Amino acid sequence: MADDNSTEKQENIYPAEGSREMIEAGVFYGRKKSKTNPKMRQFILANRGGIEIVNLQKTTEGLEKATGFIKEKVRNGGTLLFVGTSPAADVAIERIAKEFSMPYVVLRWIGGTLTNFKIISGRVEHLKSLRTDLLSGALDEKYTKKERLEMEREVKRLEELMGGLETMTREPDLVVVVDPSLHATAVREARIKRIPVVAFANVDADPDLIDYLVPGNDKARMSVSWFLDNVEKAVKEGVAERAMAVAAKEKESEKEVKA
Repeated sequence: MADDNSTEKQENIYPAEGSREMIEAGVFYGRKKSKTNPKMRQFILANRGGIEIVNLQKTTEGLEKATGFIKEKVRNGGTLLFVGTSPAADVAIERIAKEFSMPYVVLRWIGGTLTNFKIISGRVEHLKSLRTDLLSGALDEKYTKKERLEMEREVKRLEELMGGLETMTREPDLVVVVDPSLHATAVREARIKRIPVVAFANVDADPDLIDYLVPGNDKARMSVSWFLDNVEKAVKEGVAERAMAVAAKEKESEKEVKA
């Protein structure tokens, strides 16, 4: 976390709307100028010590649009696929995805997860079936102890690789990505399938590939946590609004029945 003097200096070069929370989380740190995508110039405020400084006003605007879209999708019953395999994102993404029973990828992206969805779904179903058979003891008499041990290893391997996709029973309505440059294949597959992409992206990203871009430091844990905390809040609000809508509809139906 930046000390008080550093924080004060950063506040002086940001618009008034740039919050202290974002500054303390280090959201403003970009990349070296040599690594910057020219298309991201619109999101850069200045260069300090060779490091591009992200314009937090642009970050705020991008976050508002992204979280608004996320909340709308969740309110309408949409499924979000979370993608973030870096150490800065994986733990938080897995926690949030599990909390809302959403699919996620935190180990590595499997090519074809979206473009070959039926094949991936088949592998996921194989995992579920094999695990169920092993746990129930259904294979105890059919296979030797050595063969069952190999199956257990296969289950463990598949769980690590695609366990996060077990709740993805259909193509997702939205893909949320931390560090789209690292997950170029995931972004490309989403675009092929015309699935909207929300991304927390540093200045090395290509903004033309992202539908809802939130510019910021996608390499640091504190910065990524700031972004994901806001995403989590949007999902919670969407879930709550959906629950209220369902309850209101049920209440209306009861009135019609009584009438």
